[in-house]
Amino acid sequence: MKPSGHDLSKLSPKCDIRIQREDFDIAAEITRLTRGRTDTGAVVTFSGLCRDEAGALSALELEHYPGMAEAEIRRIADEAIARWPLTGLTAIHRFGRIRPGENIVLVIAASAHRQAAFDGASFLMDFLKTHAPFWKKEHRADGSEGQWVAAKEEDDDALKRWEERP
Repeated sequence: MKPSGHDLSKLSPKCDIRIQREDFDIAAEITRLTRGRTDTGAVVTFSGLCRDEAGALSALELEHYPGMAEAEIRRIADEAIARWPLTGLTAIHRFGRIRPGENIVLVIAASAHRQAAFDGASFLMDFLKTHAPFWKKEHRADGSEGQWVAAKEEDDDALKRWEERP
């Protein structure tokens, strides 16, 4: 259901979906999304980083299904744009070998008002974590290969809040 006040006569939302090996610059991406948009009053960003909680990880190797990953993220982004009055949406997901502390994913949602931007960013990230075809393999500091990282139950649980909303 679209929130009231979703004025389709305004500029179409910018939507940028990228899967790339290279890092991204958060400030530059915000500027790219909002440049020329005087109707944007709120920008929400989420940046996911590679973490090493136990001190044993040297890197994560991220793989994706080319073509399918972009299409799935685009589908999720289109749904977010249909649900909230967003002026722009960016989703960038990296692949390749990523070391602890480096960026993995960036989601930026822009809207005239903050709540739509918060909801759009959360929605996109929750669905991206569970529906986009990415796989992570651990590489350990001792030189050994770790395991493929399994999906987390709490990521599936996060989706329920969007299914329960009208």
